[in-house]
Amino acid sequence: MPSKGEPARRRYGKLVDRLESSVRASRKPKDEGHYGQLILSGNGLEEMGELRDIRRAAREAGTRLGRTTTTRLVCGRLFVLDERQMPEEIERLAGDTTAAAMGQAFREDR
Repeated sequence: MPSKGEPARRRYGKLVDRLESSVRASRKPKDEGHYGQLILSGNGLEEMGELRDIRRAAREAGTRLGRTTTTRLVCGRLFVLDERQMPEEIERLAGDTTAAAMGQAFREDR
């Protein structure tokens, strides 16, 4: 939790609620709640507050949703990832989706 005090606790609680809503929205029905990720970047990330508070709130939001959530900061983007073990069928679908996206990116680069 960020600095002590009721206003800080309320801000943190609102941040957790906002991130929980965003994580929930990132889920795809075909993946049965698995394989979701949320990417926060730019001004939206800066407006949320301090990075350590955002990361902690993102993990708490994931926990509320029954996820094992981790965060990774890469080139100014905060990735909120679901680290749970996926069922085999969902993992195969995710692999197909990733392969298709990579193929598309390679074709566009030519």
